[in-house]
Amino acid sequence: MPYVVDFSTVSTVGLESSPVADALAGLRANEARYFKRKFDHDFTVVPAAEASDVVDRVSRVLDQERGIVIASPPLEAAECLVDGIRWSHVFYESGLAVNLLYTLEAGGKRAVGFKLAEGMEVPTELAAFKFARQRSALAGTIRGSYFVVKGEY
Repeated sequence: MPYVVDFSTVSTVGLESSPVADALAGLRANEARYFKRKFDHDFTVVPAAEASDVVDRVSRVLDQERGIVIASPPLEAAECLVDGIRWSHVFYESGLAVNLLYTLEAGGKRAVGFKLAEGMEVPTELAAFKFARQRSALAGTIRGSYFVVKGEY
């Protein structure tokens, strides 16, 4: 069932099985606030089992671009198309959020971003990345990193 994320009242709906559910909910709300303010778009998530196409696309890009396989199970996924960019998000039980920014027009920006919820350790599969810290009123301290996507998906 789709859930429109409310960034004014942070809720752990759909994320309860995560050991860092509160921080992950804040991270998800932070994404919702970004999309509402920048694009006037309501950020809507669905259980990962209902969005296997999104989860599979993100997994395929991670594997083919960098040989990364996320060990944690996915809890939720979201996909939106704004300003010619397809944004695919997957939120994992460990507290990891992965987003795939993919400009549909040839030659546009394409990247994968990683965000770690406060309180989670850097997953082994992402140990090669350096993470910058960002302070968020909704999510506490967010650690993030990214890489540029070279291939066509």
